[in-house]
Amino acid sequence: MLRIVDDGTIELPALTSAHSHAFQRAMRGLAQRPARADERGDFWSWRGAMYAVAAGLTPESVHEISRVAYRELRRAGVSTVGEFHYVHHQPDGTPYDDRLAMADAVIAAARAEGLRVCLLRVAYHRAGAGRAAEPGQRRFCDPTADAVLRDVDALRVKYRDQADVRIGLAPHSVRAVPPDWLGELAAYAHAHALPLHMHVAEQPREIDECVAETGRRPVELLSERGVLSNRFVAVHATHLAPHEATLLGDAAAFACICASTEADLGDGLADVTRLRAAGARLCTGVDSHVLTDVVADVRALETGERLRSGRRVTFSPAAGSPAEQLWREGSVEGAAACGFDDAGGVLQVSRAHVALELVADDALLDAIVFGGGSHMVTAVR
Repeated sequence: MLRIVDDGTIELPALTSAHSHAFQRAMRGLAQRPARADERGDFWSWRGAMYAVAAGLTPESVHEISRVAYRELRRAGVSTVGEFHYVHHQPDGTPYDDRLAMADAVIAAARAEGLRVCLLRVAYHRAGAGRAAEPGQRRFCDPTADAVLRDVDALRVKYRDQADVRIGLAPHSVRAVPPDWLGELAAYAHAHALPLHMHVAEQPREIDECVAETGRRPVELLSERGVLSNRFVAVHATHLAPHEATLLGDAAAFACICASTEADLGDGLADVTRLRAAGARLCTGVDSHVLTDVVADVRALETGERLRSGRRVTFSPAAGSPAEQLWREGSVEGAAACGFDDAGGVLQVSRAHVALELVADDALLDAIVFGGGSHMVTAVR
């Protein structure tokens, strides 16, 4: 996995960010203070700030913001990004004359910055069970599942010959997508072998509302509606019941842990040990771009679990070291979650970097994963 070339450069498989909302890069620094002195702030107050940023986006501005986000990802060692794209229409919900204008702008930004991209076209319809979309959500929404799938059809045709682009489908969440849409969306994704991503169990309130509406917890509902497969990616998976982790593992589905965003929002820590034991595949995502250190996201698959469990080392891989397994999850597993069959290149680190002084060659990967960061990356090729 790790190779030292003749000039002392270390090469490793390039990393993947399997879950990104590139436009949220424009929020950096804007949502770290409570609006009032007596307000603690939580996911829902953060979401209001996000809606305010989303309201002002145009195809031109989303392209420029996305270029900044992707440029930073590339410099952090990333070759592949899964873009969970849900800003589709004009602010009042009216589609642009070109319904693909916003998606095209994001794809063009990724390619301009040298990234492979899986554009995950999001389905979004409502604010929650029995609640119409709020004003800040209208530009995300479509009236029917068929309208979503027509756009996915058009994107698949437009980019079918582009080796650096994949098109996938993403029901936003059980909150935003009616249960009756899930089977239709999943059947389409399965029929066309598309990546199928979804926010899952990110917030306790989401789970409570899902149970109230359907009598099922989120992963139970997804299993019942035929959503789970080895191309399904449960993003966050923070508040799963034990049997829900088993359902994901039985399907050989992915769980995408987005440590920097989950820490920023105070979402909690997923039970990674249970996910591993169940057979779920792990990958990582930068998500909100609050911090772009993809090596730290990889490390957090283990260090976050140490914090949650109170144990020093939480897993032993079937082959290789924990650092090797973590790197695979941050690299080729993430790429597979985005529909690519390899890492898409290598990243380079200088053997002479001060963080690697006194480190033996056979401990370099451990030192990079557990004592380094994306600031060490010198190039992606």
